[in-house]
Amino acid sequence: MLTTKPDLMDEVRSRFAHVADCPFDGPRVFFENAGGALTLNSVVETTAKFAAIPDNQGRDNPAAHALVAIIDKSKADMRVLFNAPEGQFFVGESGTELLFRLIRTAIVGTPAGKVFSSTVEHPATRSAAAKWSATMGKEHVYIHHNDATGAVDAEAYAAQVTPDAQVVTILHTSPVTGMGMDVAAISTAIRAIAPDCFIIVDGIQHAAHGRLDIASYGIDGYVVSPYKVFSRHGYGVAWVSDRLSSLPHEHLLDAPGDPWEFGTRDTGAYATFSDVVDYFEWLGSQFTDATDRRARIVAAGEAIHAHEDDLTTAMIHGTGNQKGLVDMPSVTIIGGVDNPRREGLVSISVDGMDAPDVVTKLRERGIRTHTRKADHYSGNILDPLGMPAAIRVSMCHYNTTTEVAQFLQAMREITEGAD
Repeated sequence: MLTTKPDLMDEVRSRFAHVADCPFDGPRVFFENAGGALTLNSVVETTAKFAAIPDNQGRDNPAAHALVAIIDKSKADMRVLFNAPEGQFFVGESGTELLFRLIRTAIVGTPAGKVFSSTVEHPATRSAAAKWSATMGKEHVYIHHNDATGAVDAEAYAAQVTPDAQVVTILHTSPVTGMGMDVAAISTAIRAIAPDCFIIVDGIQHAAHGRLDIASYGIDGYVVSPYKVFSRHGYGVAWVSDRLSSLPHEHLLDAPGDPWEFGTRDTGAYATFSDVVDYFEWLGSQFTDATDRRARIVAAGEAIHAHEDDLTTAMIHGTGNQKGLVDMPSVTIIGGVDNPRREGLVSISVDGMDAPDVVTKLRERGIRTHTRKADHYSGNILDPLGMPAAIRVSMCHYNTTTEVAQFLQAMREITEGAD
């Protein structure tokens, strides 16, 4: 846990913008990290710096050469963070846009067969798979997740995937239930049945929690949204395997190297992702004496996971003199009470209260959360549970048990009618 090291939490929080206050609403606890994590101060500074540079890559001048070097460095940094020694990285409009591109490329570029998705997935992957399966005349099969655990496991894939699978999508972590999937185990189960299929993973919700390891997954595509991992809006990051890159994909005619990028790249986007990698490395250096960058990043991921586990345990079971959610009779916790898959997120409902009203009451008490409605984003999770909506409380490693205690005090007041 980060608080076991003196003053480390203060140093961590000092590196993020608006960690304790909203620029529009004043002091608040930020438990809406699944909607977009806090931004590193270094990212804010880098964004401003590169927004002012008029030059582009590919010109014969020192500025253009410097921009190319910055992009190359960022791609090298990505390899370390994701542990992806092979394949390539590139940026696009957003995580959702990149998932569509990768899934479209895989479905269009493969022979007749089936496409598999799971019902726990975000609509970014489900929509792309459904759209392009229909367009190409391929059957799209849904693998059902476990409503009780809020997750889908390797056994579920093994039970439904068939040898004619051409494309399979996986969600790494759910932004609704907060549960993480064992991507390596799922991929292994898939390849035991359909070894040559293309596997594409939505890592958007998972990335902020660390422990990224593409080399161990046995997959062909992985996508993140940097604004959910301490960077900013306006771009997404994708990794593609060499075999996925070998499929026909859109690019400018006669462009050398079959590139994935369209148009002039935003050097600032790449540079801000280097800031994210640098932060993970710095954080890891607080927990290991290793000088190897990857070892430090692994240490950061383990520390993040341990701290967020402490936060969710405190939220569910209580901290100090504050009783936890499990002790509030009117509160239902999606995915169960003690679920080892949980990654820094607790989704709940309150008997007799509409979720948006609870979110409003929390906001009035200085706690920022979010309503997930049974709509095109979350209906796949909430409808089977008979829930029209849920309150999503999402934390990150810069949050504290003091903030959890503030939340629990607010929930006690709300559930006991102390308005």
